[in-house]
Amino acid sequence: MAEADGPARRAFGPVVLLGLVGSGFAAVAGHKAMLAIPESTLTAAGGLAPGVEERSVEFPLAGALALVALAAWGVLLVTRGIVRRGAALLALIAAAGILVVVVIGGFVQHDDAAADLAARLGLNAAAIDVERTGWLWVALGCALMALVAAGAAVRLVPAWPEMGTRYDAPTGASTGAPAAAASAPGQEPSEQSNLDLWKSLDEGRDPTDGPTDRPGPPTP
Repeated sequence: MAEADGPARRAFGPVVLLGLVGSGFAAVAGHKAMLAIPESTLTAAGGLAPGVEERSVEFPLAGALALVALAAWGVLLVTRGIVRRGAALLALIAAAGILVVVVIGGFVQHDDAAADLAARLGLNAAAIDVERTGWLWVALGCALMALVAAGAAVRLVPAWPEMGTRYDAPTGASTGAPAAAASAPGQEPSEQSNLDLWKSLDEGRDPTDGPTDRPGPPTP
């Protein structure tokens, strides 16, 4: 990776790790029960209606947004320049979306979710209570982690180390350079262009070998 000095370089690892952990656990929590009716409440209300077993609410949209954030972090790790900045911005937007879904679903619309559950279960909404599960708090905390990490990434990514160009596939930019010059005797393989190395492999030759045609001894 290219050299990058200062606090931004030291923050690279922790910020990326925080973003991956926050997004990953938010993706798991998004497919778990966020709101649920306690067993004691169901017993007091006379139990579930016949054939009905569901007594919880999930937030799959939060899980989907968390997967988007995870993908954005993956892109950020292997790209450079404007694409990398775009990936950081996408991670920020997705993390903000996770937080909005969890807050609205778990707090703003808590009573609406309780009424909806009561209707689905055939119970009196006034007689039941819907509690927030531990997964909702996990999702909330992880969304905040992902949001903080993505915000830091948007700010610091221009100064972060990047993958060197040696990891790129060869392009046609060096086609004008003579292949023979790149394979001159005594030249190290690292001095050859990417395209020349690929050409050697394509022709079945070892690019680390010297030229195959060596001059014979001078004739007297």
